Amino acid sequence: MEPRKIVAIEELRRLLEPVRSAGKRIVFTNGCFDLLHVGHVRCLSRARALGDLLVVGLNSDGSVAKIKGSGRPLVPQAERAEVLAALGFVDYVVVFEEETPRELIAAIKPDVLVKGGDWKVEEVVGRDLVEARGGKVVIVPFEGGHSTTDLVARIRRLPLAER
Repeated sequence: MEPRKIVAIEELRRLLEPVRSAGKRIVFTNGCFDLLHVGHVRCLSRARALGDLLVVGLNSDGSVAKIKGSGRPLVPQAERAEVLAALGFVDYVVVFEEETPRELIAAIKPDVLVKGGDWKVEEVVGRDLVEARGGKVVIVPFEGGHSTTDLVARIRRLPLAER
């Protein structure tokens, strides 16, 4: 039976202790993942390839609403977490309430922090925490033409009969 992948922060910290003790590399990335698309999947796959275990921080519904505005998220956090956990290369999913994952990064101490190519290294939240521990920040190539915002806009342009 596969272990439970959607975990609370305290459980995640406990689960990561033996991984870290074994000298394995913990990779972390985060996002809203409101409508999972190929850009997300490629970013997550590339992130997992950078280490031995991938932890995905998922913005809570309240956090997404603060960041993206009214009408978001489109998909509730429990469902977004379940979809991420179904991906074979995702080891753990943890939901966080804050607008940024800084506290989560401080708590789990990843070796590698990954963001998509729409970020500049100096803008990555938690970069200082990871680098101070000898870890690194990696920006994976941006998948142009793949964004939830663009997808929502395309759906809204469809006539009702085609939705």
